[in-house]
Amino acid sequence: MLMKVFYSIALLMMVVVIILVKGKGTALAFHEGGVGSCDACHSMHSSPASGGAALLKSVDPSSGCLLCHEQTGDAGPTGYHISTPSADMPPGSPPRQLTPGGDFGWLKKNYNWTPGATQPLSFSSGERHGHNIVAINNGYYADATNLTAPGGTFPASSLSCISCHDPHGRYRRNVDGSISVAGTPIRGSGSYAASPDPDAGSSVGVYRLLGGRNFQPLEGSSALVFLNDPPFAVAPDTFNRSEAVTQTRAAYGAGMSEWCQNCHASIHSAANPGLSNLLHPSGASAKLGFTRAGVYNTYLRTGDLSGTSDSSFLSLVPFEEGSRDYMTLKTHARSDDTYLAGPDSTNAQVMCLSCHRAHASAWDGMLRWNGKTDYIVYNGLYSQEGQPYQPFGQGRTELEAQKAYYDRPASKFGMSQDTLCNKCHNGVYP
Repeated sequence: MLMKVFYSIALLMMVVVIILVKGKGTALAFHEGGVGSCDACHSMHSSPASGGAALLKSVDPSSGCLLCHEQTGDAGPTGYHISTPSADMPPGSPPRQLTPGGDFGWLKKNYNWTPGATQPLSFSSGERHGHNIVAINNGYYADATNLTAPGGTFPASSLSCISCHDPHGRYRRNVDGSISVAGTPIRGSGSYAASPDPDAGSSVGVYRLLGGRNFQPLEGSSALVFLNDPPFAVAPDTFNRSEAVTQTRAAYGAGMSEWCQNCHASIHSAANPGLSNLLHPSGASAKLGFTRAGVYNTYLRTGDLSGTSDSSFLSLVPFEEGSRDYMTLKTHARSDDTYLAGPDSTNAQVMCLSCHRAHASAWDGMLRWNGKTDYIVYNGLYSQEGQPYQPFGQGRTELEAQKAYYDRPASKFGMSQDTLCNKCHNGVYP
């Protein structure tokens, strides 16, 4: 009898443990929209000799993030990895990760080339290729040129992953669409097409764990306080992948540019005279309109305007749909080319990520394409690798340039393909 009681109690305890573990795994799973496992980032009782503040297991926050988000020897692209170690990208070889935000490894790639016989040597410094996070353990250092965020005041020496992403996942999207840091428990990530929806009893995490209103980068040590909440956006379930065959479409709804303005408040404003050349419309007031949407939908490549509105999407030039409807956005976030519709003429709008990668790219200004050349493809090739003059390839090997375009064969563009600004403008600029 006692033995039966013992087994009954043991079985009950096992069930309780399973329920608790399962509950933690679904509602509070690591980086699934809620608080992660504390000891994944922190040493509970004492920081290691190489550790930094707040009992981190690394010397700085970004190095801590890259304990998981970077892996030496990863053939890539792989899931949540966002950085290629230096050892895995020798000269002539590109970074390997292909997330929509880009690979921070491009920050370590410096290029020089001679454009022509009478022209001086030109340079493309790695620090111009993206957000220069400080991750000492991984060889990333502060921007030495822009000492503060362009159009803002945030110090470059403090830029880290958690300057943008809330490391503790407090921000949540509620059933009424509001964003808060408290309320119903977070049941999972809200970033993906397959993510659950919030309901009366639970919330979901905001897009990519981004900080929202009243977020203070570096946990309050900066004077900067965010004014705007994360954007309405959805990523496809498979997002870190080659686009040699099909495209990766993140469905951007609204609010991306407004969120970027938390740090870059006046980068597109005449109020900042030092940036008077950066006045391209962006955000909710930057509707594509009838003419620009029409150009986007017909433009396929240089000299080819045979596109149609139901198949014109190009992930190198994404746009915001002007929508806050997650049900719709989830059906648009695809990586199999089953939804390639272009912008409409009423709601679609330009955003910061229409031209830039969020993390880094192969090109200056973290642009999605090379904005400092007449042609991104010349004579059917991305690069003039091995030739004495490289006015168009600009020091990149063909392998690096093709990876910069996420493995798209150069043949998908024109034989002499000019700037992708033409996806919206086709040579007609205001």
